[in-house]
Amino acid sequence: MLVDPKPEDGQGDAARQSGAVSEPVLGRSRYAKAVVAVLIAGAVSFVAYRVVLAPSHYRGGEVVQKAAPVMRSGDRIVVPEGSPVRNALGVAQVEAKDVRRDLVLPAVVEADPGRTVKVLPPVAGRAVSLKVQLGERVAQGQELLVLDSGDLAQAFADDEKARTLLTLTKQALDRQLGLEKSGGAAIKEREQAQSDYAQAQSEFARAETRLRSIGVSPDRADKSSRLLSVNAPMAGSIIDLQVAPGAFLNDATAAIMTIANLETIWVTADVPESDTALVSKGQAVAVTFTAYPGETFKGKVLFVSDVVDPDTRRTKVRIAFDNEDIRLRPGMFATASFEAPTRNMPVVPTSALVLKDDLNQVFVETAPWTFEARTVEIGFQQGDQAVLTSGVKAGDRVVVRGGVLLGD
Repeated sequence: MLVDPKPEDGQGDAARQSGAVSEPVLGRSRYAKAVVAVLIAGAVSFVAYRVVLAPSHYRGGEVVQKAAPVMRSGDRIVVPEGSPVRNALGVAQVEAKDVRRDLVLPAVVEADPGRTVKVLPPVAGRAVSLKVQLGERVAQGQELLVLDSGDLAQAFADDEKARTLLTLTKQALDRQLGLEKSGGAAIKEREQAQSDYAQAQSEFARAETRLRSIGVSPDRADKSSRLLSVNAPMAGSIIDLQVAPGAFLNDATAAIMTIANLETIWVTADVPESDTALVSKGQAVAVTFTAYPGETFKGKVLFVSDVVDPDTRRTKVRIAFDNEDIRLRPGMFATASFEAPTRNMPVVPTSALVLKDDLNQVFVETAPWTFEARTVEIGFQQGDQAVLTSGVKAGDRVVVRGGVLLGD
């Protein structure tokens, strides 16, 4: 071990003052400075290397440049080579298929309004006896109800008074005409007699018309009776009854019963507003009834209402059926299947649809690994297939798997 001789205090001070240093000490100082310089240069180079090559990364001692998964330019979406998105995408061609959508809706049986009559009381009075029951079938002219009416007695009295007045004025006119021929009467008196007779004729016609409107003949033998028979205005079934024996009827606008001819009935279905375009007049319909399981009734759409119900957003559709045997009764439940025509339309898997801002989109391939988003309208879905009405056409290539990776 070498030990530098310690200079004498006087010699050391002289050496330090003259700037002289021993050779070993100078060598160690230069070596330390060199090491520090190398370390600093290496650190600077490493930092510069990382900054310049970002966003590169290391793999097995090599620098590998990272690529963006997708690149966007306006409406174009490009999946560059080397992007992992390529392995996640599935692209297929849009096919056009013959599809038919049968619309199946609940329905109910209703009476035909054109064959339905509400029976009103012709005069005020008390119901003495009721001759029919709810649901009973009646013939035209059949007695329905018997009323005890003071108005009927008044109508007969008015008719009798008008008849008597007519007879008197006719006699007065004949007398004036005879006197005029013999020169014993003035023309004024003859004209007055003619006017009185004309007024009496009008009053008599009014009184008899009143009796006929009530439903009785002016020539009825028993004119003193207050009883009035209300008869059926048409053949049919009593589908509503609002009167009972002993009831007093004083409202001529309130129906006491309803008669419907059920030889033709309606089956009414409420079609959602979105499906209204699928139903048209004359369209074939297959109807099944809960009352007759396993039996199908074939019919056609009679008409589609021009009005959409503002509360339910549905349109009424009616199908007419002949019902001579009265098998179908108002109030029955039914199921109506509207047979839609076959149409050739583009079809895509539902996995191709991507929802964006409440709109359905698909990504269409415009060039290899280049796509654009298109908004499509869905007509309806059948299982895992969506039938489109607009947006794409048969032959277009669309992303059917992994489309969400191309979204914003």
